[in-house]
Amino acid sequence: MSSSEETKAGFLAIELDGAGYENLATAVLAAESAGFHVATFKDAPEAGRTNALQRAAFAGPITRTIAVVPEVDTVYTEPFHISTQLASLDYVSGGRAGWIVTAAESPEAAAAVGRSSVEGAALAQEAAASIEVGRRLWDSWEDDVVIRDVATGRYIDVDKLHYVDFETPSDFAGPGYSVKGPSIIPRPLQGQLPVLAAASLVGEGLVPADAVDAVLVSAPTPELLAAEVRDVRARLGASVAVLAELDVVLDSRGEAAVSRAGTPAANGRAGFVGSPGDLTELLDALLKEADGVRLHPAAVDVELDELSRLVLPELRRRGSLQAPIQDGTFRELLGLAPAENRYATTASGAGK
Repeated sequence: MSSSEETKAGFLAIELDGAGYENLATAVLAAESAGFHVATFKDAPEAGRTNALQRAAFAGPITRTIAVVPEVDTVYTEPFHISTQLASLDYVSGGRAGWIVTAAESPEAAAAVGRSSVEGAALAQEAAASIEVGRRLWDSWEDDVVIRDVATGRYIDVDKLHYVDFETPSDFAGPGYSVKGPSIIPRPLQGQLPVLAAASLVGEGLVPADAVDAVLVSAPTPELLAAEVRDVRARLGASVAVLAELDVVLDSRGEAAVSRAGTPAANGRAGFVGSPGDLTELLDALLKEADGVRLHPAAVDVELDELSRLVLPELRRRGSLQAPIQDGTFRELLGLAPAENRYATTASGAGK
């Protein structure tokens, strides 16, 4: 991945949680048309509302270039189900799916599934185990396992289906479990979906850095964000992409951003309140440090209009943004090599 000494165009992601299911198509198509590279979907379960993975699955088939990346909980969701649902998302999106790993204390979620609440260091343990299960299951079908041999009546080559044989470690804080496999659907189009997580969840004693492909970096203020990006990159190494997190409220339609901002959310993310021109300057600087920036707009329709008219075109003019990859994959956007299959007889080794 890039470093501060290199000049490399970055990419922009946008969180579309503010787009309800009824106008999600409009929002994701507008983001793609504006030149955003990634659309993410926050998972905040509410009665009568589709979850993040379902919203991403809706967005995948109607788009062509933008990656669709939902948050999926790793603590109170079965790892086998996560793996198969994300693999399905990769198919419906044409290889543009990713996974934002979440692991948070939630007594309500624990009660809903009938298990004790998880907290502290055990959260990272749950996340690491879920990621490992997902990656093994994605590899449990070799790419050429489906043979459709009419003469012999064989649909698949059983020698190219593999048991994953996962067991939680002996020091696992929660109830231990095992996953035999193989998966119930073929290997994803990307082989391995890119896995993202908050930087605070990744590192020594947490989720191993080599288990993820990118981290999301937060800081209290925009001024501190670039320094935090550098610190995270130094801590985790150059093999992990770094995305800076930024809340955004813009001057729009004759209304000053400050009058629309309200009380800052207590989410640990830096917040920008101001003009599209000043935001352009900030993003230009951040993209010299980070591989990408994820924007959290105050109001999707309002901010997206200003971003598409005034911010992204200027960043492209300056050479700060990668061009969208037509019919490309999320792995290609992140600069990841093709994923080797850890179980394939012809593979030289495992790959993320």
